[in-house]
Amino acid sequence: MKLRNAKVFAMGPQRFRRFIRVITLLVTAALTSVPAARAAESNMQFFQIGTGASSGTYFPIGGMLAKAISHPHGSRACEAGGSCGVPNLIGVVQSTEGSVDNIRRMASGQLPSALVQGDVAYWAHTGTWLFEDSPPVPGLRAIANLFPEAIHIVVRATSDIRTVEDLKGRKVAVGAPGSGTRVDAQFILEAYGVGFDGVEKVQLNAGRAADRLRDGELDAVFFVGGTPASAITSLAETTAIRLIPVDGAQAVRLAHRYPYLARHTIPAEAYPGVDTTQTLAVGAQWIVRADLNDETVYALTKALWHPSNRSLLDTGHPKGRLIRKQTALDRLGVPLHPGARRYYADQGLLTDDGAKASN
Repeated sequence: MKLRNAKVFAMGPQRFRRFIRVITLLVTAALTSVPAARAAESNMQFFQIGTGASSGTYFPIGGMLAKAISHPHGSRACEAGGSCGVPNLIGVVQSTEGSVDNIRRMASGQLPSALVQGDVAYWAHTGTWLFEDSPPVPGLRAIANLFPEAIHIVVRATSDIRTVEDLKGRKVAVGAPGSGTRVDAQFILEAYGVGFDGVEKVQLNAGRAADRLRDGELDAVFFVGGTPASAITSLAETTAIRLIPVDGAQAVRLAHRYPYLARHTIPAEAYPGVDTTQTLAVGAQWIVRADLNDETVYALTKALWHPSNRSLLDTGHPKGRLIRKQTALDRLGVPLHPGARRYYADQGLLTDDGAKASN
């Protein structure tokens, strides 16, 4: 049999020993570099952000936040034009059923953080309203209030439904189980005297509900989210729709009673062919578990508000432009996490007693 590497064996003893030493050094270097790389990778932290259905607003906003906080091993330095996220951290978006589902997953340890409506966070923290029959969830803390989520009630343009009261006896999508939409649909219907049992409830997420409304299988759809929401935009592009106002004395009383609610205007043409509509809104808030390390939360908060991420927020989604450090402390449903509090104090946004600084 002819040996392919016969030249190697034709070497003199001294040259052969040098050859072996070189090969040994190369193999050793290769073998030691693998554990080193694996060690660097082993320090990588994947950080989940619970969001909502892909047809809503939380999912794309969560994607922006995940990108803002990420700085994988080997990335260019922030100063060199690379990511300005948390070193060795990768943000991961988790699709869920929405705010209530996110709270439950956080309480059970399945999620370290999530996007949650301010009202749902407050009710969970205090053990009231939706959570009055279960123990409070004290282990929730806030990083930031992000943007307003408007309460939408969508009907076809040809519908005879003009007010919330007109929903009585109708077939209405009230949101998926575990969603903040379902919770808000309940208190809106009760506040206007319709009652949650006064409608034929259908539990669907925004995308499926919009399809059913388009097909004439529903009379109305509740949705709570930032405008424009992709599911409603897609619906309006194929079917003429209207939004039912949430206004009048009932809205005034609700906004006065609940500090996390605010009067809100959905502007004309936020959805194709839809006029300006008065409604209520609640803040979408980034919530974390209270037991997260203070340094980690400080780093997450700093990364969120790093100046280099401003263009990401401004261009990633229409609601991203409303994510501002100046409104990060507005109408929070739960207390700030100590790590976040320290960041805002460093930025002069909190006074020495922890209150929001007036600028």
